[in-house]
Amino acid sequence: MIRDDIKTALVNAMKGGDKAATGTIRLIQSAIKNRDIELRTGTAPANDDLLVTEVLQKMIKQRRESVDLYRKGGREELAAAEEAEIAVIERFLPKQMSEDEARAAVQAIIAEVGASSMKDMGRVMALVKERHASEIEPARASGLVRAALS
Repeated sequence: MIRDDIKTALVNAMKGGDKAATGTIRLIQSAIKNRDIELRTGTAPANDDLLVTEVLQKMIKQRRESVDLYRKGGREELAAAEEAEIAVIERFLPKQMSEDEARAAVQAIIAEVGASSMKDMGRVMALVKERHASEIEPARASGLVRAALS
């Protein structure tokens, strides 16, 4: 499980004196804990790794947006710090599909659904998320689906 990998990595980072990784891993644990609290009122997720993957992908997306803003503002040192956090977070994500694999998976789902226009994007994205949520970032999947349908 990804949660176990995160706990192990935190202990190793603390023992190794890696303060940057320790801080980032603690942020990861905090985000996962917050997500668990949000879900207490609903039903428990069927796949815990999928939940953790969603949290990690969201964290990466936020940091990439911050990097862009810091670069536009001329704050290179803050952008570098965010990129270091992204590198730590990406260590816990499952292996991502290559561009060709992702494109093929999207094409297969489009063919299965019989999608032909942008009107079908919602149905296609729902299936992509259901089947490949941990292997394809949602923003990347959206771009691939949009390109294939337009």
